[in-house]
Amino acid sequence: MSASVELIRAGRVLADELRPLRFSEPVTHTYLTLDYAAVGHEAYMEKFGASRKRVLFLGMNPGPYGMAQTGIPFGEISAVRDWMGLSPEIGKPADEHPKRKILGMDCPKSEVSGRRLWGLFSEKFPKAEDFFKDHLVINFCPLVWMKDTGANLTPDKIRAAEMAAVDAACQKHLRRVIEILEPEFLIGVGGYAEGQMITAKEALGIHAATGRILHPSPASPAANRGWAEVAERQLRELGLW
Repeated sequence: MSASVELIRAGRVLADELRPLRFSEPVTHTYLTLDYAAVGHEAYMEKFGASRKRVLFLGMNPGPYGMAQTGIPFGEISAVRDWMGLSPEIGKPADEHPKRKILGMDCPKSEVSGRRLWGLFSEKFPKAEDFFKDHLVINFCPLVWMKDTGANLTPDKIRAAEMAAVDAACQKHLRRVIEILEPEFLIGVGGYAEGQMITAKEALGIHAATGRILHPSPASPAANRGWAEVAERQLRELGLW
């Protein structure tokens, strides 16, 4: 069985575990990208996840104009279409917020984090296949949470008791991905993701190296001051590039 088949199967198991969960105020809407955008996620895994990887990057959860639209981690539209060569037909979440429409590959807005992340990788590797030969990017959690206004809610804004079940399912999935891909390096995109990588490594008892790069979010002042240069330097210091 190829790694991509196992990754797709692991994603479906994660979706099954997250689907029944419910969240209280301030959450009013929850999108499970592994359901309505499963076509995008599985196309990504089928095309780029078929073999073991030297480096596994981990993000946090979907951005509103990235993975929420495409099903692909940090899935900025132009990077998905023009660099990865993917054009998945994305469905609609069951309870769509009127201010947070899912337009799929027709979304006119750009995901800044994804534009920065994939922009760096595509500059270093003009052919996507060259990057994905040794690297893969995944997200820890496939859920998107919103307030009644449509504003995004990050995991730290969700009640701890409700997040416990989410974290347990996502940690289980992360460990399974690591088992499938057997990476040498576990790299968090930001401190939160690095912490999840360390937790998974310790639970699995493996010897993969862990580290982090600066998260490319525009909400981070540091990321707005030459993110690509900082991230590339960090990757060189980690011995990856």
